[in-house]
Amino acid sequence: MSSRVGVTVCSDTGAVRQVNEDSALAEDPVFVVADGMGGHARGDLASRTAVESLARTLQPGSRPTPDEVIRAIDEANAAVRALSGADESGPAVAGTTLTGIVRVRVPELAAEQWMVVNVGDSRVYSWDGERLRQLTVDHSAVQELLDAGLITEVQAAIHPERNVITRALGAEDFVDADVELIAEEGRQVFLICSDGLTRELSDRRIAEVLAAGHPDPAAALVDAANEAGGHDNITVILVESVTEETPRA
Repeated sequence: MSSRVGVTVCSDTGAVRQVNEDSALAEDPVFVVADGMGGHARGDLASRTAVESLARTLQPGSRPTPDEVIRAIDEANAAVRALSGADESGPAVAGTTLTGIVRVRVPELAAEQWMVVNVGDSRVYSWDGERLRQLTVDHSAVQELLDAGLITEVQAAIHPERNVITRALGAEDFVDADVELIAEEGRQVFLICSDGLTRELSDRRIAEVLAAGHPDPAAALVDAANEAGGHDNITVILVESVTEETPRA
């Protein structure tokens, strides 16, 4: 098997916020978004610390194992955790989401796969040209209410606790990341985004923008989110992977 990967990235402060607390890492094998916890004095530093930690641990061009990725997330959590109380801005705990995909080698299968990772309410989607499918589950108070059948999707969109997340890097000494392995096959497109995109655009609207064939679809999504209000920072990574059988000699 051989595979080629293309990536487009766009990050914007949005139309309302003064500081962009999002950070992104998009260098094979790691494609992740980190959204610093809003309202905390060190949100931008927290997200940057998380992606810089991953970049050091998961070197460009490497193929880590799933266990190595989990250890790298643990190290990133410790690095963000260490920021708490690190300056004079008060006792607030620094925190950030961390969501994306990593190309890993799975020794048991003697194969490479995509590893979806998620802590928080940033998201990973797959896109097949027609259908947008969410691969992650939000770690949020509103998602828990939805799962329990206590509110509807319409109510969730305007719920007063829609910004409350239930997991974050830096919030606790140990972090529980959701992970999933996906086989590399054919043409695959992954959308990784902070909630600044999904708070402004429905999945249907995101699919419409992707289907329009813009030359820079990541920038087109950010523009659409800003046009819809741009109330939060917006970060988008689009990863296209094409995997082919290697011809035999």
